[in-house]
Amino acid sequence: MAQSSLQSLKQRYPWTSIPLIVCAPMKAISGPSIAVAVSEAGGLGFIGPGAKPEDLESHLEDAENLVSRSKTLSSAQLSVLPIGFGIQTWTSDLKTTVNVLNKWNTNKSPPAAAWLFAPRDGQKELDDWTRKIRESTPSIQVWTQVASVAEALAAANSSERPDVLVIQGADAGGHSRTQGAGIVTLLPEVQDAIVGISANIPLIAAGGIGDSRGASAALALGASGVAMGTRFLATKEAQINVGYQKAVLEAWDGGQNTMRTQLYNHLRGTMDWPVEFDARGLVNQSWRDHVAGLPFEENQRLYQEASALGEQGWGKEHGRMATYAGTGVGLVRQVLGAGEVVKAVRSGVLEVVEGVIGDLSNHD
Repeated sequence: MAQSSLQSLKQRYPWTSIPLIVCAPMKAISGPSIAVAVSEAGGLGFIGPGAKPEDLESHLEDAENLVSRSKTLSSAQLSVLPIGFGIQTWTSDLKTTVNVLNKWNTNKSPPAAAWLFAPRDGQKELDDWTRKIRESTPSIQVWTQVASVAEALAAANSSERPDVLVIQGADAGGHSRTQGAGIVTLLPEVQDAIVGISANIPLIAAGGIGDSRGASAALALGASGVAMGTRFLATKEAQINVGYQKAVLEAWDGGQNTMRTQLYNHLRGTMDWPVEFDARGLVNQSWRDHVAGLPFEENQRLYQEASALGEQGWGKEHGRMATYAGTGVGLVRQVLGAGEVVKAVRSGVLEVVEGVIGDLSNHD
């Protein structure tokens, strides 16, 4: 990993510790509480997209209030609000987002980062968002999530080059490109491809990272930090139904018990995700019925009935509700505070690295 990239992240986000641990902006799950808790622990927390674009304003207000009550963050005399926010560009509204930022920036510290994801119109759409966000908030750092070498090259060659690239491997939970590669091969190839274009752009590894071992591996691959989503589902601050959280804790063997599909989007009534995207979720009765040939209309009717059951709507055996999670779900065994997760992963990385160095030294 490039030392300059590590140092640039530390300079941009002075409250953070190395290695950088990031909470991904999971829609409707990553709220202000989890974002601030992650940043308070020396990571970088992102607020996920809200139900509607204008929700960003209230989410920033809530985050600001939490930061003001944090002894660690409020005493750091930061020039930015020490959290980021995520945008699914295909379904959001650029004008509304810019209006929120313009209003916010008149008398408040701007958010530290904007994470852009899932364009319908490729790099052109990301460029439009990046340009307008930077015009409204010059100090903001723009993160772009990519899932292929081609996407990374397009971003690196763009006149609106992002400040950070999030490299998402195919093991990720939730939404990603239908076609993808695991982070073990994807990140090094991306790094090699862009080295002559933008050698110092930080790369954040995502997809299948659930503990310090995965984080250590990602850093060895060349990442400047790691982003996790599935692990943060099992935190006290996550905005998540108890049934969903229990299903995550009970799941195991994620390569066999998760599935990439558009089915769960469609059962929820979201029919217009860009065709090149799908979502990874836990296998449950909705999926088994789909495979068995149950007509979609009947499956959706049963799904809607399950949604009225609350906690009982989730579960491997009889649950039907969408339960987005990555293949690393079997590593998630305990509900912790989000800050505890950050600190445990960071300290664990040091132990893993020291152990590897020790093992290699003993074989000289």
